[in-house]
Amino acid sequence: MSIIGWIILGLLAGAIAKFLLPGRDPGGLLGTTVIGIAGAFIGGWISSRWLHHEISKSFFDGPTWVAAIGGSLVLLIAYRLVFGNSRD
Repeated sequence: MSIIGWIILGLLAGAIAKFLLPGRDPGGLLGTTVIGIAGAFIGGWISSRWLHHEISKSFFDGPTWVAAIGGSLVLLIAYRLVFGNSRD
């Protein structure tokens, strides 16, 4: 998968993570997008490094999506814990 594919996957994974964890995030849409893209990369790396799942060249690979969404969820939770709700 190309870098553009990973960015699109990260964008969608970030949106899904935001849907699964609703609430007001510091950073808004741009922050959620960056978290999704970083989560896709980190989830893919963890999946290939420790779970021994090869990184797929296909955009529609289920385990790749699960890893990207999982990585986005972890980063979104960590982001909320570190920065809290800055909109108060």
